[in-house]
Amino acid sequence: MNERPSPASATSGGANQPPPLAGYNAWSQDRILRPAVEREGGSWIAERAQDMGGLVGSERLQTLATQANRYPPELKTHDRFGNRIDAVEYHPAYHELMALAFGAGLHSLAWTEKRQGAWVARAALNYLWNQGEQGISCPVTMTFAGVKILRNAPALSAQWEPKLTAKTYDPRPLPVAQKAGATIGMAMTEKQGGSDVRANTTRAESGAGGTWRITGHKWFLSAPMCDAWLVLAQSPGGLSCFFLPRFTPDGVPNAMRIQRLKDKLGNRSNASSEVEFQGAWATLLGEQGRGVPMILEMGVYTRLDCAIGTAGLMRQAQSQALWNAAQRQAFGKLLKDQPLMKNVLADLALESEAATALVLRLCT
Repeated sequence: MNERPSPASATSGGANQPPPLAGYNAWSQDRILRPAVEREGGSWIAERAQDMGGLVGSERLQTLATQANRYPPELKTHDRFGNRIDAVEYHPAYHELMALAFGAGLHSLAWTEKRQGAWVARAALNYLWNQGEQGISCPVTMTFAGVKILRNAPALSAQWEPKLTAKTYDPRPLPVAQKAGATIGMAMTEKQGGSDVRANTTRAESGAGGTWRITGHKWFLSAPMCDAWLVLAQSPGGLSCFFLPRFTPDGVPNAMRIQRLKDKLGNRSNASSEVEFQGAWATLLGEQGRGVPMILEMGVYTRLDCAIGTAGLMRQAQSQALWNAAQRQAFGKLLKDQPLMKNVLADLALESEAATALVLRLCT
């Protein structure tokens, strides 16, 4: 006797549904990005951009991005012996994404390439990367911007810049001298002030040898597994900027306690945290009372990356829309052949092209 098909098998076909957009090259197939990069003086990045474009369009990167966001980081405050460790554990996909991004120099190319168009070239790679996964862009851009800020303190810069610009991702919790590469984050926001950082109450007290001790609470500390952070705190001379490493100079973990990880709507692959500083060791950057200008300088570079990343996201949205419209039918035609859909796709293309041209011009 023939069995009747179950309801699921009878209705679960994939008719008129496009397959996932994968197996393409986001660089070679972008007729807007390539001439824009050449026009702005970064054409020498083409070979590396070709590699990045292939990676971004691959099923491999899409799988890594899915895993890193589906299995978000977890906070481990203590080890099994009861020792405080303040560690954030990530899915292996996150670490692989970080290794790929740092290996491509997304964080450092503008500082290490001493030739014309280095900023445009770096923007092209970041533009492509953000079409694949955006969560790790937080530690990438803060490390990139932190290099410039540390140059205000030549001794610190000499020690840290080689590690911050290295094309090696090293997640091990060790003093910077023992690491192959390092990352940097920031901590500004507090509960009572939000964006009004002048309302911050975290305080800095001077100690021996020109060092400082930071005590207080931060409502947001980005990327809590970085090797150091730029921290705003009130010193006797006003709101100031401090460099606070994960380990003190004698190799002891610094007195930073992670209270919790933020439960976020987006950017889930990257951890954001709430922390307490309990007399944490730090070094003053610049002059007392000049913390806001110092952080604003860092913000110039991180906001540039926000613009680059946004343009990349717009391009990915356009790619997905074009792919879907070329595969799916409605009312007897492919969507791309429907007059109203053509208007929508044209508007998307126009906005994306404008964003691409603008952000690359900003980087010249």
